[in-house]
Amino acid sequence: MQNLYIKTYGCQMNEYDSERMADVLAVSHGLHLVDDPVLADVLLLNTCSIREKAADKVFTQLGFWRSFKERRPELVIGVGGCVASQEGERLRRRAPYVDLVFGPQTLHRLPDLLDACLAERRPQVDVAFPMLEKFDHLPQRPGRDGATAFVTIQEGCDKFCTFCVVPHTRGREYSRPMPDILRETRTLVDQGVREITLLGQNVNAYRGATGLVGEGGLADLLARLARIPGLLRLRYTTSHPSNLDDELIAAHANIEILAPHLHLPVQSGSDRILRRMHRKHTVEQYLDKIERLRVARPGIQISSDFIVGFPGETDADFAATMELIDAVRFDQSFSFKYSQRPNTPALKLKDSVPEAVKDARLAVLQGRINGLAQGYAQALVGTRQAVLMTGPSRRDPQQLTGKTACNRSVNMAGSMDWVGQMLDVEITAALPNSLRGRVVHAAPASQRLAV
Repeated sequence: MQNLYIKTYGCQMNEYDSERMADVLAVSHGLHLVDDPVLADVLLLNTCSIREKAADKVFTQLGFWRSFKERRPELVIGVGGCVASQEGERLRRRAPYVDLVFGPQTLHRLPDLLDACLAERRPQVDVAFPMLEKFDHLPQRPGRDGATAFVTIQEGCDKFCTFCVVPHTRGREYSRPMPDILRETRTLVDQGVREITLLGQNVNAYRGATGLVGEGGLADLLARLARIPGLLRLRYTTSHPSNLDDELIAAHANIEILAPHLHLPVQSGSDRILRRMHRKHTVEQYLDKIERLRVARPGIQISSDFIVGFPGETDADFAATMELIDAVRFDQSFSFKYSQRPNTPALKLKDSVPEAVKDARLAVLQGRINGLAQGYAQALVGTRQAVLMTGPSRRDPQQLTGKTACNRSVNMAGSMDWVGQMLDVEITAALPNSLRGRVVHAAPASQRLAV
């Protein structure tokens, strides 16, 4: 066994987990990550169950891999992530050629599962919820290329929104100790990473042991991370409005390298629907926190999540959501039609909004936010931005790409030697999904982040 291939569905936390799967199997079995599944001896599918038909998507992919298994019976196929946690043994009954089934909290046990599978010549299933155990057993992150990295600091959620499957697939909220996070971040910075995004299902609910006395929240952790030499920018995602406290709002004013961009899901602009969703905040409370954020950090950009067509949503409820969008003027959003998810309380509610109405509402909402986003992008043309150079452009490897503080991609001519530097860039054009720019100074820009 030499080669490993991992296909990842879902969020940034799944991307982080896939990186760690590769790390543990590199250390334990010497497996080398490849980008062609045909070359692999071990195929892993890291799954997400947030959206409708997630399981069907997984089984479609597994069906394609089944032909590989038929040609090479020694090939090992594994499924991890939230669909694996949700389905457990049922997954193997539907796809009996799968050898490994493991949850998000047991990826560190992959080496033992793989050894048992090979030695016993039978499938292995482990979808338990060991609290924080995986972080104690993951190896130090190896050398890596690139200027940006994810670091998971918190997992699980205690909010139990009626539409959400996360508590049932990732478990209850728990936080990593601060010393562990600081150690991992220092390692990444020593390897050349200059921007860290802190991850959690409910990241601003973070309460981690400080290593001294008691626990500290996300604001405390951000302040400690900001003191690491060489770290130029910090972000965090995804947050819940109820956990956006005074200390975290103050952090946006006081921590210079904390990016002036926040993803703060609201889901609906109707208090009636928010109650049905069990969101634990009102529209007024949400707007108050946005206003305080903008006072603390003038120019901060806000993105959000929306669900349209939640059971019982009326035209008036949807109109209230559009009013909220106009009031906040979101920079970007992730927006979806409501779909029933396994094990969620919303299953008891009648899915009463016709699909055609959901489609129409979603089109209106996305059109409005896309218009706002394009307006923000156009306003950047002619300005100078501090852009972190991250590597070659995906569409044109001859071009260099980077990220503004407000999380927009900028493509430009430049040297790959600039990767990892924060440079002054003049924005020359706004395209539908990115910006164009021109490097003003080849020397690193001031670490102060422009909006």
